[in-house]
Amino acid sequence: MPKNTPDYDNVFKTMKCKHKPKTTSITFSFPDGQTVDYNADNIILETFTKEYIVKKRLFPYIPFYIARYEKDIVSGCNIDHAVSDLVFFRDEMIRLHQENELTDSELIDLMGFVNTIITHITNGNQHEERLVNIMGGTVIETESEKLIQLGISQGISQGRAQIIVEIGREDGLDNDAILKRLQEKAGLSFENALAFLKQYGQ
Repeated sequence: MPKNTPDYDNVFKTMKCKHKPKTTSITFSFPDGQTVDYNADNIILETFTKEYIVKKRLFPYIPFYIARYEKDIVSGCNIDHAVSDLVFFRDEMIRLHQENELTDSELIDLMGFVNTIITHITNGNQHEERLVNIMGGTVIETESEKLIQLGISQGISQGRAQIIVEIGREDGLDNDAILKRLQEKAGLSFENALAFLKQYGQ
């Protein structure tokens, strides 16, 4: 760009921001006739740089920052800027994770949020796979999460089975009737129902 030539992208961005209100006012009206005015500063994402978002730990804004490239991504234009910014955010999130500023689940959730925005914007076009892969591809449930969910499901099944057995005993049902209830009400196989009956039927 020649010297003294204005940066029209920044000029246009500044003009757009100037036309956006800096605050939002809301008036709350109460049944007794009183009113309270509440003023809040508006968040104008166009003014945020990617460095500022990371510095201030404004991680939930990352997907919205990437959404500014929607027009280029949808139209099939050059997406190098979007790729560069995604790589920047990915590397920064990994760095913060290594420094224990982001937990495993926070890192996974953030990458998942970003990829959700990307898949929504791309809607299956030629850029989707490339952009999603930057954030690690499709977010896959970790083994620890699978074990946690399995434990929760097993705990619920065990609790339900125990209640069914105890109620069956109180109602004076024999083992066959309780086994039938366990299979019908708790969705257990005969073998599992028999095991629960032996465990809780004493």
